[in-house]
Amino acid sequence: MPLSIAEKKRFRRIGHELKPVVMTGGQGLSESVLAEINRALEDHELIKVRINGEDRDERAAAMEMVGSQCRAQIVQTIGKIVLLYRPAKKPNPKLSNLLRFSHLKE
Repeated sequence: MPLSIAEKKRFRRIGHELKPVVMTGGQGLSESVLAEINRALEDHELIKVRINGEDRDERAAAMEMVGSQCRAQIVQTIGKIVLLYRPAKKPNPKLSNLLRFSHLKE
């Protein structure tokens, strides 16, 4: 289900406070990188991922692949950074960025 404009706005505001939790290396999008992204999404719900690479089209394709492979919605992309959202099955108040930054409203 696509995010509403208000949700995207709120997620971008929270994302502004976040640092990338996963970064791709020379191997690109390996199975271990995707597994780490899935783990981070389950823990934090809203994360930033840095996709390294020089070619803009390859980075965009990698960002789309991450979104589809991890069943996450792409909230925003800026340069090499992609902001991903996937609701957790059971959010942890100490880990979930949505709950930790609930004070950031519109």
